[in-house]
This record gives sequence, C-alpha cells and structure tokens, in this order.
Amino acid sequence: MKPNPSLLLAVLLSFTPAFAMKTLAQENTKCPIMTDDDVDTEETVEFEGVKVGLCCGKCGKLFSANARYYIKAVPDLLPQFKGMEAKLGLDKITLLPQKFCPMKTKSLICPGSPSLEYKGAKIYFFDQRALDKWKLDPEGNAKRAIEAGLLPQLK
Repeated sequence: MKPNPSLLLAVLLSFTPAFAMKTLAQENTKCPIMTDDDVDTEETVEFEGVKVGLCCGKCGKLFSANARYYIKAVPDLLPQFKGMEAKLGLDKITLLPQKFCPMKTKSLICPGSPSLEYKGAKIYFFDQRALDKWKLDPEGNAKRAIEAGLLPQLK
C-alpha cells in the first residue's frame, strides 16, 4: 500500500507545537519598504517573534525603527502579521496621507523620513538623496508626483 502524502502531512501538523506553526506561516516575498524589490533571504529582522524579509540592510534598519508603522501601511506585503493587529496596537498608529516617496515612487515613507515644506505642505522622502534630487527641480517633480497620485497633501 502506498503512503498518502496528504495524510502524512496532516499527521505531522497535528503533532507540531503552536510555536513551530508560526514558522510555517506565510512570509513576505517583497520588501515592505522598497515595495518593488524581492526579499533577499539573508536580509531579515525579527519583530515580536516574527521574521520579516527585506531587500537590504538599509531597509532592515528602517523597518526595525518603525516596524508598527510599516506593518500598518502595507499589511498586504506582510501576511505573517495578519491577526496580530490588536496585539501590536496598530489601531494607535496614524498613517500619513502620503504613502510613497515622490522620487523613489515604490519606496515607503514614514513620519521619521526626511522631509521639507513645499507650498504649505510637508513632503516626505525615502532618504536624503531623494530629497536632494527633488530640490533640483521642485516644480517639475511636484507636478509629476501629483499626477502620479503620490502627494495627496498637495491636492
């Protein structure tokens, strides 16, 4: 008689402790900060006992400093935190109206990101290099970012 793989898996899972089940949970495949980049399997951080994959060390530092904000901002990219919203106090986190950098358009910003005032509104940038690039042509960059829907605070 041939062994049934589905039955074997079911039996194995029935004896797997709850803490080990968490490691079997779905992990992120895209960086939660540079959202277009794939996760580098060697770039991970742990938050509240949950592993988070990132694309680089810079994103690891940013995530570690603002984990709750990023988890709330991109829950679809971090499925391993589903169901932990109350435990993490995500209801106490207020998201900014702006989500992405106007220069690095797939990179998330957070309240601690570099920023400047532009026409009475605070604009956030992924990093200082993006802010410096903005300064080379603020009018043109603002126009492109507004057209792309990246700066809701300037509507």
